[in-house]
Amino acid sequence: MEWMKAVQRLREQRRPGVLVTVMSVRGHAPREAGAKMVVAEDEVWATVGGGNLESVAIERARALLADRATSPETLDFALSDKAPYQHGVQCCGGEVRLLLEPLPVVPSVAIFGVGHVGLELARILARHDVELHLVDSRPDQLAPSRLSVLDDAVAGVHVHHVPVLPELVIAELPPGTHALVMTHDHAEDAALCDATLRNGQLASIGLIGSSAKWTRFRRKLADDGHPAEAIDTIVTPIGLSDLPGKEPAVIAVSVAAWLLQLFVAERNSAPVHREAKA
Repeated sequence: MEWMKAVQRLREQRRPGVLVTVMSVRGHAPREAGAKMVVAEDEVWATVGGGNLESVAIERARALLADRATSPETLDFALSDKAPYQHGVQCCGGEVRLLLEPLPVVPSVAIFGVGHVGLELARILARHDVELHLVDSRPDQLAPSRLSVLDDAVAGVHVHHVPVLPELVIAELPPGTHALVMTHDHAEDAALCDATLRNGQLASIGLIGSSAKWTRFRRKLADDGHPAEAIDTIVTPIGLSDLPGKEPAVIAVSVAAWLLQLFVAERNSAPVHREAKA
């Protein structure tokens, strides 16, 4: 169905929208109960009947988007030539109730490097309502048998196998994605740090590794022309610093908890916290 594809497209692109549903119909009406339409800021998919009814619904949906509303609401219409109209007369004679539901914009996370830590982290994040991108240059790390632990995921899982230049995936990510750099190769990590800074539309950038690794990366990023204030937006080490342990599962829990803090800040429209909490 067109409206279902639209909902999925908006979700994957992290674009807000409103799902409009014909809740009930009494008498004659252009569409039956259950008909749906999706409204975005600049696009509309499917129809709930056209005419004044649909035009008013679109206007109200876009007002909800402008107000960043999260609660659903209903609209009632009397399709009579004696009723007031904003966009032309519909005299079908029936009554229609519409339900307008704002569609949530869910967090997006990209894990670059699905090794021991990356897979453990993916398993945790897959239990949350997020769009999860898994990127690796090694085909064995993304083998269906290895990723079968994510088969019951709540998250939308997107697998990107990029044998050469995995940093090209960054341009495909929706704005506001949280990027986590944790590959098996320091050169690959360095290229990803450079590409993430050049992207300019990511919510956060996290890097796994030692302080010595970060010292080398800072120097290289500066040599590549990145200003200090931009380099400082890369969070390293990632996770909760007061949660000890180097086991992959412990690191994954720590990083996941840190990410959940960022998600809460986003929902509350608070400034994104750029540093791991001490």
